[in-house]
This record gives sequence, structure tokens and C-alpha cells, in this order.
Amino acid sequence: MMRSKVVTVFGGSGFIGRYVVKRLAEQGAVIRVATRRPDCAVFLKPMGAVGQIVLEPWNPSLAGEADRLLAGANAAVNLIGILFERRSGDFDRLQARLPGEIGAAAARHGLERVVHISAIGADPNSASAYARSKAAGEAALRASFPQATILRPSIVFGPEDSFFNRFARLMQFSPVLPLIGGGRTRFQPVYVGDVADAVMAALTRPDALGRTYELGGPAVYSFKELMSYLLRVTGRRRLLVNLPFGLARLQASILQHLPEPPLTPDQLELLKHDNVVMPGAPGLAELGIQPTPLEVVVPQYLRAYARPDLRPPVV
Repeated sequence: MMRSKVVTVFGGSGFIGRYVVKRLAEQGAVIRVATRRPDCAVFLKPMGAVGQIVLEPWNPSLAGEADRLLAGANAAVNLIGILFERRSGDFDRLQARLPGEIGAAAARHGLERVVHISAIGADPNSASAYARSKAAGEAALRASFPQATILRPSIVFGPEDSFFNRFARLMQFSPVLPLIGGGRTRFQPVYVGDVADAVMAALTRPDALGRTYELGGPAVYSFKELMSYLLRVTGRRRLLVNLPFGLARLQASILQHLPEPPLTPDQLELLKHDNVVMPGAPGLAELGIQPTPLEVVVPQYLRAYARPDLRPPVV
């Protein structure tokens, strides 16, 4: 149990973070949420009792921030991750170096646990800067805090996700859905609630110390199968059009300059490889978690994108 434990959560106001904070609060932990914009994270406060969830302003560029936020804490959870760089070097700063800084500060302050969210596909030899930075972050954390637990999820789904919601929004105004590389890339979508449960298990289970777990749901789908499922759930009819990697790269080189690019050349490199749990890798089962099928959760939040005649009546 986490009662009266002090846990610092980096990135606690994000997609996965809100589920982790809620579970920590339910178990009685005192939670420090390290966030760049505390004013945008006040929605977390009602998840706990008065004073239980503290929003801490955090600037990762300032020296000593990790020490300040981890002083007096029992455990740390690092959920910081980005899919594209807003500024050159963001992958290096936030995904390659920051985990090591958190681990070193955790060691100095005698923390019991550090849990770090990485990603399936983290690889120092990858053609993707994202994947290389994830691998570098894991290595830096292991060097500074060897007992850290690393969790590598596949794509994470849930009501606030950026996967199904993004393509559902695209489907509302576009007559086609692009299948990059023919849509053959395979994924093993994992429910955000299961990822949060994995974080909780990593904070408490003795056998989780120093281990790496790959988190995937109960089934593997190709990208084309996921798009077809999206259309079935929403009752929409759209053309699924093959987009060869060469043409996709041309589009990505243009789209990457948008404030929120839907596709970048670096992400395109990731799509050339399956995003599934490696055979034999420890995963949710080893953490005592039964994975949730996407069919149980996804239709509930995709109702907003369904054909009007398929939406439930307003009561």
C-alpha cells in the first residue's frame, strides 16, 4: 500500500498521469505533481483529499529541479514523453537525459522506487530519433538508479488518447483514411487503466525492482484492422487508401512544420516496424494484471464520432 508515502509524479497532468494520480490518491499517497503549468492541472485536485495532491511548478531546464521535487519523497514516477520535437534537441533533453537526472536525484535522496514509462521499440540503433532517445533514457536511468522499474507500453488507448480520437476526428471531414505502407504495421494496444495499474504494481511489488516490462493488450492488430474497426464502431464509410512510404515521407516533411503535426518523418520511421510485445518479455501478466480488450472500452468514447442516427439519445 502507498498510504502516507510521498510520490513525485513527473508529467502527472498528462494522459497516463491523471490515471496514475487517481490510483495513488485512492491508496492514500501524498502526491507531488511536477508540471510546467500548474494552472492547467487543477482538475487533478478533486481526485484526493484536501492537501493530498500538490501541484508543483517545474522547469526541466533549471538545474536542481529534480532534487527539489524529490527531497523527502519515497518514490518517483516519470511519465514525461513527447512524440515530436517543438524545439531541436527536445528528444535529447526530455527523453534521453531527464530520466538519468531523475534517477541520480532519487539515489541522492534515498528513494525506495523509481518507475519510468518508456516505449516498445526503444532502440539505440533505431533510425528514429524518438526510439534512440527512449533507449538512451533507459540506459541513463539504469546507470543512476539500477533498481528502477521500466515499463514499455505499445500504443495506449483510453478516452483522452491521441490515437483513436485523432483518426476519428480525421474521419469526420475526410472521405479517406490513409494506410501508411499499406497499413501492415502491427500494434498491441494497451488500455491506459492497465498501464496505470502497472505503475502501481511497479511501486509496490518486490519482484519488480530493476526489471523491464513490455505492456500490450490481449490482441495484436494491423493498422488497417484498427482503421476498419474504427469505421465499424462509428458506423462510417470511408475509403481506406494505401499510402506508400515514399509518398508518406513527402507529406510528413511538409506536415512536420505544423504546431501539432499529425505525422513527422521520424514517426514514419517508427511505422516501419511492428509495435508489439517481444516473445517471452515480462508484461502485464507478470505484474498480476489482466489486460483489457479495446472492444470493451473504445466504443464508449467513440460514440461522439458516430453517425448521428447511431448516437445514444440525450436523456
